[in-house]
This record gives sequence, structure tokens and C-alpha cells, in this order.
Amino acid sequence: MKRETVLITGASRGIGRETAKLLAKENYNIVINYEKNEISAKKTFEEIKEYNSNVLMIKADIRKKSEVDKMFDEIEKVFGNVDILINNAGIANTAFFQDISEECWKDIFDVNVNGSYRCIKRAIPNMISKKYGKIIGISSIWGVTGGALEVHYSATKGAIIAMNKALAKELGYSGITVNTIAPGGVETDMLSNVPKKSIEAYCSEFPLGRLAKAIEIANVIKFLVSHNADYITGEVINVNGGAFI
Repeated sequence: MKRETVLITGASRGIGRETAKLLAKENYNIVINYEKNEISAKKTFEEIKEYNSNVLMIKADIRKKSEVDKMFDEIEKVFGNVDILINNAGIANTAFFQDISEECWKDIFDVNVNGSYRCIKRAIPNMISKKYGKIIGISSIWGVTGGALEVHYSATKGAIIAMNKALAKELGYSGITVNTIAPGGVETDMLSNVPKKSIEAYCSEFPLGRLAKAIEIANVIKFLVSHNADYITGEVINVNGGAFI
């Protein structure tokens, strides 16, 4: 049986890193994509290499079509087609809406939405020809409910949900499933600048009362990319500790 190839964007840290490490323990070729954090990406690569030699580390800025194309060319040269695409790379910041510059608005869309678009656009021709593929998008609780001080971030994460639902309808006839995970707060360095009191206040408002661990999100991704989830498409899986029910 052919070993399937998984591309995880933004895999140098957080959810992407834990997903790469987890899936590397299964029968997959693993591609770690990163943009800036080479030290962290290399650490992830070396950890995986100890138990799975079928791992590739590629620097690519998903804001740039040329770099996305080059990344896919390299993957295809080494492993063949990308069978599973996990659009995990994303950026975030907080600001009042009136303080969000047009440059900031454009950049967050260019990474979170347009970056996913570029990777999907490059991945699906081979998936369609094979009549098989899995695409996973990482949204957020704020993409579902909206988050004050994060209008730009919320807008991108809502766009990911809408894009993936539409893609599920369009690509299902080609044997491709498309699903989205919408985590609540997760213990990653993306929250490193958030005051502890703010995190405690957020957690106090829902049943499980704590942030998720990155591995808990990775476990949901592991299920969705497995053949146990072959009949699931167009879904948004909310992993938020009961923040809304």
C-alpha cells in the first residue's frame, strides 16, 4: 500500500508541530513547512527523523505563489503527490477595529485565507486525477462566533469555514474530503502576549475551564485524515472545551 504524503503548513510550532510529530508515528510521509522559525522547524524535523525517515522540511512563504509552487515541486520530486493537505499556517494579533491598518488587514488575509487558497489550488489537480485527497483547514472559535479586538482574525477564520464548506461540495465528486477544525484557546506561543488574567477570565466562562493542549487538536486532525473519517466532509469540528454548546 502506498504511503500517503501529508503537507502541514506552519509546522514549526504549536498545533502544526504536534500534528507533524503525531502523524509521523503513522504510515505517512511528513512534510514540515515553515516560513521563519528554522530552529524550531529543524528541532521538529530531527525529533521525527528518529522514528520516521520519510520526513521533509521546506521553507516557503505561503504569501507567495512562486514559493508555494516550488514547495510542491520539491515534494513531488521526493514523495510524489500531496495526498493530505493541512492548512495550519496562520497569523494573529489584537487591535480595536479602528486601529487595524489596511496593510495589517491585507497581510492577515494573505496568510490565513490566500495562503490556504494557494496551497489548495496547487494540491487539487493531482488529487482530482487520483480521485482521492483530504484537505483540513484550521479555523478558530472566533471564526464561528466572532471575537472582539480580533475582527480581522475572525474574518479570516470565518472565510476559511465558508471556503472549505463550498470546496467540500465542489470536490466531493472527485473523492476529496474537505473539513475544518475550529479550536478554542490553545496553549501555544500565539497566546504568549495575552495577559494571564485575560486567559483565566476566558477559561472561567465555559465548562472545561482550561485551554486546550496542542496535542488535543492534533488528535482530531489525526482522526480526520485517517480512513476512519472517509465519509466525513464539509464539517466544522468545534474543539473548544464547551465554550458554546
